[in-house]
Amino acid sequence: MYSIIMPAYNEVDRIKAVLESYIAEFAGQELIVVCDGFDNTRRIVEEAAKGCPDIRILDFQERLGKGGAIIEGFKAAQGRRIGFADADESVSPRDLKNMFEQLDMFDGVIASRRLPTSQITIQQPLKRRLASKGFNLLVRTLFGLSFKDTQCGAKVFRREAIRDILGELETKGFEIDVEILWRMKKKGYCVVERPITWSHSSGSKFKLSHAYGMFLSLLKIRFKRPMRKRQP
Repeated sequence: MYSIIMPAYNEVDRIKAVLESYIAEFAGQELIVVCDGFDNTRRIVEEAAKGCPDIRILDFQERLGKGGAIIEGFKAAQGRRIGFADADESVSPRDLKNMFEQLDMFDGVIASRRLPTSQITIQQPLKRRLASKGFNLLVRTLFGLSFKDTQCGAKVFRREAIRDILGELETKGFEIDVEILWRMKKKGYCVVERPITWSHSSGSKFKLSHAYGMFLSLLKIRFKRPMRKRQP
């Protein structure tokens, strides 16, 4: 079984249509919607769940952040293969399903907008593209990651790989993608990028103002000193 985690922070305007797309593509699989916003997103998801037992709702009164929502989804996921996707459907359910199917060969598969065969139907604004490239360069330098695109909002992994790093995950924001990939790299897991068809969504929750906080959070985990064991 697959488990798809979908953070849903104030997604009232599009969550119904997105759920319908995922239900059609992933019939019989587990769809975990993590609600931590303040609008009627939960009510819409509850209505959808009445006609689809595949939908599970995790509801939190406090703001979790994207990273916090994904971590809670990881804890609840029951599938042998576990992934997450943004609620804006920038990556299609069909592409995500293809990624899951490639886990026969790899421990993880991540969507990438930066590969030559990826197709971008609606481009991000220029400032976002430049910021993304700069952030990726810093990440590759600090963490030794070879990926061209760490931030695309669709990633899938084998259950055992997620379980191996779950207790180590610390970040709660949009930087969670980098931390997951870094911790998997440290443990020797094989994670690959795959091309997708991608479309920018104007309702994205990410703002350029988040970049500074993301970078500081990543610096903390990258240079955090390991706890020394006390001598008996």
